[in-house]
Amino acid sequence: MQGKQQDLPIPGTQQKITESSANLPAAPAQSMSERFMVKVVSEFGSGVGELALTEHQKRLAQNYFMALDAALKLAEEKRLKKSEQYRDLVPITWQNVNMSLLARNVVSAARIGWDALEKNHVHLVPYKNNTTGQYDVGFLPGYRGLELKAEKYALGEPPVVTCELVFSTDEFKIIKKDHENKFDSYTLKVTNPFDRGAIVGGFYYHAYKDKTRNKLVVMSMKDIEKRKPKHASPEFWGGEKDAWVKDEKTGKNKKSGKEKVEGWFEEMCLKTIKRAAYGNITIDSQKIDDAYQVLQQNEVSVREAESQMTYEEEANKDFIDIETGEITKEEEPVTTPENTPPQGNEPPPADIGPAPPEAGGMTSEEADRALMEEEAKIQQRKGRAPF
Repeated sequence: MQGKQQDLPIPGTQQKITESSANLPAAPAQSMSERFMVKVVSEFGSGVGELALTEHQKRLAQNYFMALDAALKLAEEKRLKKSEQYRDLVPITWQNVNMSLLARNVVSAARIGWDALEKNHVHLVPYKNNTTGQYDVGFLPGYRGLELKAEKYALGEPPVVTCELVFSTDEFKIIKKDHENKFDSYTLKVTNPFDRGAIVGGFYYHAYKDKTRNKLVVMSMKDIEKRKPKHASPEFWGGEKDAWVKDEKTGKNKKSGKEKVEGWFEEMCLKTIKRAAYGNITIDSQKIDDAYQVLQQNEVSVREAESQMTYEEEANKDFIDIETGEITKEEEPVTTPENTPPQGNEPPPADIGPAPPEAGGMTSEEADRALMEEEAKIQQRKGRAPF
């Protein structure tokens, strides 16, 4: 029996094929945004029975990329401004972000409905994980984020929430539940709407269809101020901060006493009450899902990272405020033409940090910057409250 003949290559054709293949254009490398979306899509489909991303969820994922891209660039600028003695050696860039953990957190936040480009939904805070040597991203919910979370996981029907500040000229009366009154209630009369006086406190009210469940919680100024971060930024709460002037001899900035900052004290007090109101809604344990647990673990990780930060003024340390997402720090500003201290009543110069990328007409005012200190400065220069 004769064996099968094998087809032999025609002389010279193999070399031509190799040369032809070498001349083919290389496949374009994926951009960071494409790699981010691939990771998120993979994470969305990792659960049993999970559906593909909806168009709304895709938009939320894209918004997370844009918001975090701006936050990373801003954090890297701050890192480079520090003296080499206290500067972390690892650049705050996408290449050094824990992408697997980030994708899980993005998926969980998107399932709750948090939008990184909507004000007060969620603040993205990159911080160093000394165990992995990479940067993790803290997802710190704003009061709108807490509201969405409460609505999704509330025990029974979520309440209608009212939050108010009470001023010295207001007439405020509490009606507590007792044998004569079947449910909590209150009356608030504003006697002078154009000059209500000083803030004396505030309250929040949970109203249910079943009025016997209604709940009134009153907060004095002492209650509000004890929730103020230890290292609160004056750009938020008002007060005093270091004044800086340029030293003509050295060309560097130096401290020149203190200066008063008006801040947004009233808005911060109201925001504090709102966080308490939405954070005090009872969660139904039967509604808790993977998304809820992932974000709870993320919050625990951020708290652990915060607890490891020791306040050393000379080290220019950053401080994460778990309740508001504020990043406060003590550091000497870098002298540049853009941040030279203004003279007299001259308005502050434009912000030198990168503006968040625009998406679908989004402006920098609408993007809730993850690094809250910078957001306060931007909004203050535009005459707006950063809330």
